[in-house]
Amino acid sequence: MRNPLQEKNILIREATTADLDAIVAIEQDCYAQPWTEQMLYQELLNPVATFLCLAICGRICAYLCYWLVAGEVQILNLATATAWQRRGFAGRLLSAAFKRCAASATTAWLEVRAGNQPAINLYQGCGFASAGVRRGYYRDGEDAVIMVKELSVQEKNLEK
Repeated sequence: MRNPLQEKNILIREATTADLDAIVAIEQDCYAQPWTEQMLYQELLNPVATFLCLAICGRICAYLCYWLVAGEVQILNLATATAWQRRGFAGRLLSAAFKRCAASATTAWLEVRAGNQPAINLYQGCGFASAGVRRGYYRDGEDAVIMVKELSVQEKNLEK
């Protein structure tokens, strides 16, 4: 059972440029080849992109960046600060994104490093399935697993 006080202090909201420093810190904490501050800033301003953040007591602990285009949600980036991982925050952000896109999206797509088994497990647990491989997709030559999820009516009605 979740601690009600803890639940009360968790907020998922759209990120703003004022959140950029916290998002950059999470990005650098989580990835060997992080997006640059400029790349993150450009996505925050991109009218096609939505940037959600999860804050606990006002401190940003996780974020999700996605595009909604032509009835599809394209997950671009999802990260949870190392100190806050394995608490379900990434899944909450995905659920919030699916709810926000309910009126116009039927599928969600993403690419994940083939060697990132914890992330693959997370996505499989959220209903994603492997749909192929992009060979040499990442700058260091690592393959990407393409994953897809059909959005169900039940998911579209989930609470944020």
